[in-house]
Amino acid sequence: MQVIYEDNHIIIVSKTVNEIVQGDKTGDQTLIDKVKKYIKEKYNKPGEVFLGLTHRLDRPTSGIVIFARTSKALSRLNAMFRDGGIHKTYWAITSNRPKEDEGTLENFLKKNEKLNKSFIAKETDKEAKKAILNYKILSVSDRYYLWEINLLTGRHHQIRCQLANIGCPVKGDLKYGYPRSNPDGGLSLHARKVEFIHPVSKKEISVTAEVPNDKLWKFFEGDLK
Repeated sequence: MQVIYEDNHIIIVSKTVNEIVQGDKTGDQTLIDKVKKYIKEKYNKPGEVFLGLTHRLDRPTSGIVIFARTSKALSRLNAMFRDGGIHKTYWAITSNRPKEDEGTLENFLKKNEKLNKSFIAKETDKEAKKAILNYKILSVSDRYYLWEINLLTGRHHQIRCQLANIGCPVKGDLKYGYPRSNPDGGLSLHARKVEFIHPVSKKEISVTAEVPNDKLWKFFEGDLK
């Protein structure tokens, strides 16, 4: 975990692959616990530290997570996420190239709770939700492609499902059809950047998370400089 922005109302961190945001059946230490401990120690806070979770990031995904430090910020951030006021940019690596190097993917997705997986569904399915993203290929290596993805909706496993649907599963994503796991067991999917208007101060916030310390990620990052 790395803190990349903080003030009295919000704190933004970049999580590593396999850090878990919320508690689950594994009982592993959560990102929430780590951030609370950081705040308690840095500011000598007595008692329980308030920390509101505004969104989730899959355990095998790295990058930006936004927390609220006050109830006012939490309610406003929740509304901003719901209304599309938070602009999130992801980077992803695949070994297949899409037919078009830039475009929009629009599907209806349906989540299967038992499998913890989303599937492409028909528009007529009452449980299906519309999923839209824009993408472009930013860089190419001898075997891989770096995507920049802007989410217009925030559905369960949206990027993973929609990319797999066009034959471009995210590197390391066994659940959605990639043939091999990554050495760290994670995905080559990174929440790279967020932009929004601060819910309290109203100033523009734009933060970027460094890519994971991995040869392929570092190659792509260097290629774009």
